[in-house]
Amino acid sequence: MGDKANAHPGAAGRAVAADHPASVRNVALVGHSGSGKTTLMEALALTAGAVNRAGRVEDGGTVSDYDDIEHRQQRSVQLSLVPVEWDGIKINLLDTPGYADFVGELRAGLRAADAALFVVSASDGVDGSTRMVWEECAAVGMPRAIVVTHLEAARADFEEMMRTCAEAFGADDPDAVLPLYQPLHGPQGHDGHAPVTGLVGLLSQKLFDYSSGERKESEPGEDQLPQMEEARNRLIEGIISESEDETLMDLYLGGEQIDLKTLIEDLERAVSRGIFFPVLAAAPAAEGARQGLGTVELLELITGGFPTPLEREAPRVTTPDGKPRELKACDPDGPLVAEVVKTSSDPYVGRVSLVRIFSGTLRPDETVHVSGHGLADRGHEDHDVDERIGALSTPFGKQQRPVTHAIAGDLACVAKLNRAETGDTLSARDAPLLMEPWEMPDPLLPLAIQAHSKPDEDKLSQGLSRLVAEDPTMRLEQNQDTHQVVLWCLGEAHADVALERLRRRYGVQVDVIPHRVSLRETFATKAAGRGRHVKQSGGHGQYAVCEIEVEPLPGGSGIEFVDKVVGGAVPRQFIPSVERGVRAQAAKGVAAGHPLIDVRVTLLDGKAHSVDSSDAAFQTAGALALREAAADAKIHLLEPVAEVTVLVGDDYVGAVMSDLSGRRGRVLGTEQVGGGRTLVRAEVPEIEIGRYSFDLRSLSHGTARFNRRYARHEPMPLQVAERVREQEQDAS
Repeated sequence: MGDKANAHPGAAGRAVAADHPASVRNVALVGHSGSGKTTLMEALALTAGAVNRAGRVEDGGTVSDYDDIEHRQQRSVQLSLVPVEWDGIKINLLDTPGYADFVGELRAGLRAADAALFVVSASDGVDGSTRMVWEECAAVGMPRAIVVTHLEAARADFEEMMRTCAEAFGADDPDAVLPLYQPLHGPQGHDGHAPVTGLVGLLSQKLFDYSSGERKESEPGEDQLPQMEEARNRLIEGIISESEDETLMDLYLGGEQIDLKTLIEDLERAVSRGIFFPVLAAAPAAEGARQGLGTVELLELITGGFPTPLEREAPRVTTPDGKPRELKACDPDGPLVAEVVKTSSDPYVGRVSLVRIFSGTLRPDETVHVSGHGLADRGHEDHDVDERIGALSTPFGKQQRPVTHAIAGDLACVAKLNRAETGDTLSARDAPLLMEPWEMPDPLLPLAIQAHSKPDEDKLSQGLSRLVAEDPTMRLEQNQDTHQVVLWCLGEAHADVALERLRRRYGVQVDVIPHRVSLRETFATKAAGRGRHVKQSGGHGQYAVCEIEVEPLPGGSGIEFVDKVVGGAVPRQFIPSVERGVRAQAAKGVAAGHPLIDVRVTLLDGKAHSVDSSDAAFQTAGALALREAAADAKIHLLEPVAEVTVLVGDDYVGAVMSDLSGRRGRVLGTEQVGGGRTLVRAEVPEIEIGRYSFDLRSLSHGTARFNRRYARHEPMPLQVAERVREQEQDAS
């Protein structure tokens, strides 16, 4: 790396094709928002000859962040793919959003990739969310490298950044996180800052000067060699310590020189195995330049050090009914298994599905089986359907460039899969298979919406179903208690994008309304009620009288109905009618319009008429009796309580526990989980955690995660209940 001849770049304006998995690299660019991922990807595309000038394709658009929403928000909000070619290798660059609200797009990118390029800013350092993603990649053994950007910043310090990276990413082995190159600084300016103009290859001991806008190689001066000796020795020691050849360390310690070719081969193997994590530096090309600083070195690392799809284990697959099936890793001639990693809508083409092919070969106009299981709780129905796919293409900015096929290990876009959603499996029609879905983060921020007008109301259902089909990190809820349509999102930025897509892409204008939790009512004391329904207005009359007693029950008991009528005061055929009336009134509520729960209703006595009594009359009498009992009793307003678990860094445990207590929460305990993190368990009223995903992110600087699960309903404090009733009256 750094010693190879410049590769022949791919030509701009044509689709990049691959005919064998060994000639494919799938790389996800990962890093916090503002670290420079998109700029780096455009610089790589320029160096590889995929664009005619920085970030531009033939139609003048950019290769990434081309969506109108991304232009307005000045940040990536979705996964984008840019394929380039270098040294005969097709590189699928997957640009992932860095903002936490779009972690679903990040997870999709990691699912599609075989390696990750962590982009960190020399001026901002490494944030907590980037560390967490690193740990996720480490857990599955994904190969990784680190790219330091923003070296042009006045306060940028590469050596300090190296120490930060070693601390953040090398907790298990700091010597596995080492630089391959050192920055080469130009003359110091008036402000005292010396710009980075090139790189020094620590292995090759070559200088790579980018000051002219194109990489030029030269030999270092005698005065420069001592400066790189310490870093070079540490790098060599780090490489051979991870080498499969145990004799290299003995040779090195014995003072023998290790062949450069051997070092590079061992380095590439260690990177590919995910046990060594090189650090590089990069910067975008200047106006009119052909190459950005460090981009050639990065492309060499990707093609030489990152694994091919052949080196990735075959995914676990089953038949749609759950029977396991063995799958050969990345076989273009094997059974078709592909996964939809992203779904989007194009105003001209319709639905477009970005798929990763894990086995077999995908071709246009063939019929495939689409299997989607496991996301029913988010508004995605399980389905097994056959669909005829449309054209195959590879994306490049707003363009879709046609391809004749897509082999195992590659990525491609499929048009006109009307039923396929993100996470679905595509397989052969006569041999359907199902991949195990990847883990999706739970959407925990509720967004209650309603149509702005009657025309919007007609289009709302279809617009929401399309929105949820595209993004499995959203959940659509039709709340039967509050009669609200609730779109559950990952955060406020996620919600803003959802609303804008509804408005601009699907033509649906909605209003955001206050979200209401599902409250309940119960009797706090025992009470009695008499229901009398007597009407005579000529002809057949109505006559029913019943007397009941209501008493509270423990939480979770529901409604219990007991018959204690003696002497036939209420005829046997009308006792079920009284119960139906009581239960119907309980569902409507007896005080504030919320369902009544956890009470025992005992029918004690009543009266009937031989002619005028009826099922309807006794249903009405039962409801009246329950309302009268409630009028004389103390009624508790019950609120849902959630069991909350928060995974947070040890430094923020106290702040999190204090915040939970301020939300009327009860902290149940804490548990050390290693890695400097603690699991906090608490029970918190749901009304207090509507915005908790946003507040927790701010409180922990993006390093904490939480989950919630309904536990039970509990009586709401009197002052809170009064405030809620006032708010409901104002809303009505």
